[in-house]
Amino acid sequence: MQVMAQFVRDFSFENPRAPNSLRMDQRPEIDMGVEMNAKGRPDGLFEVDLKLSVTASNPEGPMFAIELVYGGLFQLAGVPQPMIEPTLLVECPRYLFPFARRIIADATADGGFFPPFFVEPIDFATLYMQQKGQIGETQGQA
Repeated sequence: MQVMAQFVRDFSFENPRAPNSLRMDQRPEIDMGVEMNAKGRPDGLFEVDLKLSVTASNPEGPMFAIELVYGGLFQLAGVPQPMIEPTLLVECPRYLFPFARRIIADATADGGFFPPFFVEPIDFATLYMQQKGQIGETQGQA
């Protein structure tokens, strides 16, 4: 696996109640979503997107909302056909994650939040297996 490029495809940071949201009297409630997507390209490379969405709120209302789609362009060589999908949806996001995590931490710090929000490590293998299980269940019901 070789990383040819990394990039921010889409990024949004909202701090709708600033500066009142910057006072944290209690730990905010965090809601987080993770998605991984991959697609092949005519040139033989693969585009992989890691989408992270984070919202933080307290009883007074929303504190911040972030949506980040962080992408990478990957070249796979010598990967057996059955391993291409797990490589694209587990190993590639695993590589992209630290960079996406840093963007989110920097955005919350720049938005005035201290300490900045650091996304906890993500087990992409488990997410992939859950996604495969849901797809299998859906196909079994059809």
